[in-house]
Amino acid sequence: MKDNKIKVPFSKPSIDRQEEKAVLKVVRSGWLTTGNETFNFEKEFSDFMNKALPSDSKNVVSLAVNSNTSGMILALNACGIKEGTAVITTPYTFVSTAACVKHVGADVIFCDIEKDSYNIDADKIEQILIENEKNKKYNIKAIIPVHIAGNVCNMKKIMQLAEKYSTKENKIYVIEDAAHSFPSLTDMGYAGTIGDAGVFSFYATKPLTTGEGGMVCTKDESLAKTMQIMRLHGMDRTAWDRYTSPKASWQYDIVAPGFKFNLPDVLSAIGRVQLKKTESMYKKRKHITEIYNKAFKELDFVTVPPDGKGNAWHLYLLRLNLDKLTIDRDAFAKKMQENGIGISMHFIPLFHFTYWKNLDPSFTKENFPNAESQFIRTITIPLWPDMTDKMAYDTIKVVTNIGREYHVR
Repeated sequence: MKDNKIKVPFSKPSIDRQEEKAVLKVVRSGWLTTGNETFNFEKEFSDFMNKALPSDSKNVVSLAVNSNTSGMILALNACGIKEGTAVITTPYTFVSTAACVKHVGADVIFCDIEKDSYNIDADKIEQILIENEKNKKYNIKAIIPVHIAGNVCNMKKIMQLAEKYSTKENKIYVIEDAAHSFPSLTDMGYAGTIGDAGVFSFYATKPLTTGEGGMVCTKDESLAKTMQIMRLHGMDRTAWDRYTSPKASWQYDIVAPGFKFNLPDVLSAIGRVQLKKTESMYKKRKHITEIYNKAFKELDFVTVPPDGKGNAWHLYLLRLNLDKLTIDRDAFAKKMQENGIGISMHFIPLFHFTYWKNLDPSFTKENFPNAESQFIRTITIPLWPDMTDKMAYDTIKVVTNIGREYHVR
């Protein structure tokens, strides 16, 4: 009799006394909102990113925000994405990626993923751009590649496409959704610093967490200045400056209709500690993936996740070979939960959701076969820094037993 108790959690943040001490220090300081702690976090994050940039590159400016979603809206806004423009992105992502485009009033053009990975297909992006040059249906202003599970998209070609199809009148920006990809080191630098802007997530399950939060990176000084102003109500002064400067705190100007997207010092304190643990947490995740890969490569009813240069291994996307099984993905996942293994699904393609289906009758699984094919056979299994080897082997044992029980005879 199975007790259905979760024995291996899907995810847990790697938090210890260092984060507790950092938060307590901020709480006792009397300054809880965005201030010196956040500014230091931004500087340290920039320093981390800048150390891997090509020698001829400008330095990265980092701006802390209260979520990846907020950061995406800031980046889109700064790049001039608005009503009358369009953005190319993937249906295989969390809904916020595309929703942010709608928030700024622009159209979304969806592009299928690569056949053997979860990332947007650069060749299909080019097909969209070529077709649009013929029919002039959209004013395409940006491409948003999403580095699913921390495995980096084909950024070299995507950057080349953006440059090739830009004109003097219309630059095509590349805004990386780097929610999963920290730290993803490539020959072009860290993911999130390759495009015109890159946006990270520090949600509770992410490789670096502040509980809630995110960071926007850019090497473009103009974009950085616009986002900095728009991040907090369009004010020309920060709250820290207004309340700690000899200049009267009530004197400020509003230069744009901005947002409320700032990250408070309490959360930045956690982020600064987490940033110092980056390499050790990555090594721990990589260790678990190596245990998984070695075991799963011996099984004919599963396929290990795609891998590439700079893979951050944020998630482990286990793919079922359904032709070898008598049950589908959902039944397999339920069996795993019944045996105490926490699981998730990354992601439900957006064409399965009512809002997006209603926008465009052609937005169906039939027109995005690669996204649908990966979705119906993928289960995200536990992967987090403080997982023990025993937890990994327990997960492998459950996957193995279910696969053998329901294997095609």
